[in-house]
Amino acid sequence: MPLEQEHLNNVAGAHLRITSLRAATGPAIELLEYLSPRDSRRFPADLRANDLTHWQTRLLSPSVDDLTGTVRSADVPFISPGLVTLPADSLGFSRGALVRDPDGHAMQLVGR
Repeated sequence: MPLEQEHLNNVAGAHLRITSLRAATGPAIELLEYLSPRDSRRFPADLRANDLTHWQTRLLSPSVDDLTGTVRSADVPFISPGLVTLPADSLGFSRGALVRDPDGHAMQLVGR
């Protein structure tokens, strides 16, 4: 698998750990941890949600209030001002928050 991943991602000499999160049905999330090379660039500290390089992963929670409370107590940095209630359910959810994981990736936490 490492050789295939090296070619797929175009990272010469890639050695990585792959972890998958899979629900009972639907798509899975694959997390890649590059063990080498370790010369990757960090997210810019001033990256904002309206920048062209911004991207996010949406996680649907049956209890977004509890999830938001958990990440707040863990001192996870919020991009949004906190848990936000939307005026209409036009996006498929009515409450959500945008946070950064330890690597700087934006994670959108949403609930119905």
